[in-house]
Amino acid sequence: MSRTDKARAPGRIEAPGRGIACMIGGSLLLTMNDAVVKWVASDFQLGQILVSRGLAALIIITLVLGWRKEFRIFQVNHPKLQLIRAALMIVSTFLFISGLRLMPLAENVAVAFVGPIFVTALAPLILAERVGWRRWTAVLVGFAGVLVMLRPGGDGLNWAALFPAGAALCGAFRDLLTRRISHTEASGTTLFYSTLGVALAGAVMAPFAWQPPGVADMALLALAGLLLCSAHFLHIETFRFAEAALVTPFKYSSLLWAGAIGFLVWGDMPDGWTVLGATLLIGSGLYIFHREARQSAKLAS
Repeated sequence: MSRTDKARAPGRIEAPGRGIACMIGGSLLLTMNDAVVKWVASDFQLGQILVSRGLAALIIITLVLGWRKEFRIFQVNHPKLQLIRAALMIVSTFLFISGLRLMPLAENVAVAFVGPIFVTALAPLILAERVGWRRWTAVLVGFAGVLVMLRPGGDGLNWAALFPAGAALCGAFRDLLTRRISHTEASGTTLFYSTLGVALAGAVMAPFAWQPPGVADMALLALAGLLLCSAHFLHIETFRFAEAALVTPFKYSSLLWAGAIGFLVWGDMPDGWTVLGATLLIGSGLYIFHREARQSAKLAS
């Protein structure tokens, strides 16, 4: 098989740079989705937001697949693994939202970013991926950046921190599972059934506190659906191109996007501690990319 044929072949493709780009772009879109949800969250309860956003995303996915005539994408090669992945997404979403109700937003998000530590620890066991001490160090430095931005007080975090930590653990298993099935399942297949699972979970809750949405609200929820499915598609593609332990730390870029959007929309100005923490996060991510580039160059030589 020629090099061109290999590049066009379906399934897993080792392209670390492309995987990192997908993770960063997906994190931006996901943060934009969070901003839209934040805008409408005071008017609608969680179940209604999840089912409305999920239905919009499912419509968009179906229309795109119909336009591209890719209906075979609905065929599942690993139904049990897809079901487990959808369940992990549902549990992760509900744990994260529960944490938001009990903790300040900054603390909840910061604790949730323990996810890369879980991925790095679990990747050798689940995916047999090699994680060297340099990458371990870079990931830990990135997490230290989160702690700098969090600036926990002397009393530390309370028991409510278990909710975002649990969400991060579920997210880590979900990401590792995505990597495992990426060579046999199309990204659209994984995206569709995971989105369907979350939408159905929201539909179970929605009837208990349904509020009739206006035209503007429907437009915002549809926009959230578009941003959400686009973000998750890029994140699914991420694990087709690169190792989970390599790309997962680049989820930290969500903190940078959140800071920028918060400043532009709500006028939030990051302080010196936030800038220092962000610098540590960016530095650790760049070092991981540098190490991967050097290793790829050695293998190619």
